Amino acid sequence: MKKFLDPNHPFFANPLVRWLSALAPVAWALVEFVNDSPGWGMIFAALGALAFWVLIVRGPDQPPAKDDTPQD
Repeated sequence: MKKFLDPNHPFFANPLVRWLSALAPVAWALVEFVNDSPGWGMIFAALGALAFWVLIVRGPDQPPAKDDTPQD
């Protein structure tokens, strides 16, 4: 099964893209709360929290360390 957000996808290689992808739903949640739509605000806040957890806190997997020893 595919992941909803894959931090290892090449699109998320740039840290700025990861931060913007996590903060955009939170910003939109604030817009929804200001416009008296708490239901949509909660949905976007939850999506922003999920994106922040997956993209920023957990982040992409570390690539395997490259060995300088030649392979036989």
